[in-house]
Amino acid sequence: MNTKFKTDVFEGLSKSPKTLSSKYFYDEIGDKLFVKIMSLPEYYLTRAEYEIFDTKSEDIIEKLKLNTLDTIDIIELGAGDGKKTKAFLKVLLAENYKFRYVPIDISQHALNALGASLKTEFLDLEIEIKQGEYFGVLEDIKTNKAQKVIMFLGSNLGNLDDEAAQDFLVKLSNALRVGDKIILGLDLMKSKEIVLPAYNDSQGVTKAFNLNLLHRINRELHADFDISNFGHAPEYDEKTGIARSFLVSKKDQKVCFNGDKACYAFLKDEKIQTETSRKYNDAILQSFLQHTNLIQTSKISDSNNYFNSYILERI
Repeated sequence: MNTKFKTDVFEGLSKSPKTLSSKYFYDEIGDKLFVKIMSLPEYYLTRAEYEIFDTKSEDIIEKLKLNTLDTIDIIELGAGDGKKTKAFLKVLLAENYKFRYVPIDISQHALNALGASLKTEFLDLEIEIKQGEYFGVLEDIKTNKAQKVIMFLGSNLGNLDDEAAQDFLVKLSNALRVGDKIILGLDLMKSKEIVLPAYNDSQGVTKAFNLNLLHRINRELHADFDISNFGHAPEYDEKTGIARSFLVSKKDQKVCFNGDKACYAFLKDEKIQTETSRKYNDAILQSFLQHTNLIQTSKISDSNNYFNSYILERI
């Protein structure tokens, strides 16, 4: 049993309001469901960011001001299936940059699948897969003197609340050397007519993805969640730019673990927050960077201005 998973679940269900961490979405089933989500017509995020890498990788490389004579570590935090990154790596290889690709992910399943596909598609690519939490792995490779380009894509920073996102950027800044760069992909603030369907698609895949977290808890922590007694409910506030996903109890009920050793009561319509997805603009990002040694040097947008790839530098 994953002790950290158990501790986090028990702690989250003891809060008021209740929460469950979105990082636990990604078991083997969750990985497959999220791959489906990324191809849904309502889920604009992946398409917008992929467009940037598919059509503007040369522009990104130019703005990174990389030296073709130096060996570079391209380190991706939360690599997932790597579709967007592959478009970027393809251009780096074609332009004869010397680099090593280091994908980091909490999901070993996702890393195994990515590693297998990369070996098939890029015979000359030097790759070193790292499983674990981001900063633990970054600390391990901090002594490597190669220039680092950190890729943190998919608007994953938006899955953190503002305080945690700011803390993340401080930690990331501290983990880097002067001159290291970051490609930070952020979803931009926009209308609820565009945002909400991305978290509540017509096929119900996002709903299944959210509810799968309860299936995982039942399976791994021996809980007795009746999945049919919970619904999926996303919300989005246009003024703050914050989207949230909830699981909602359909009735008064009790959920127990390991044969009643720990039980949690739910009221009808009570919510469990499972995900935050902040949307950004330049001002919000700049307010967070003020507390770091990172500066924004440029940004690149998709054709709809839905998404930005920000280039940051450690100074």
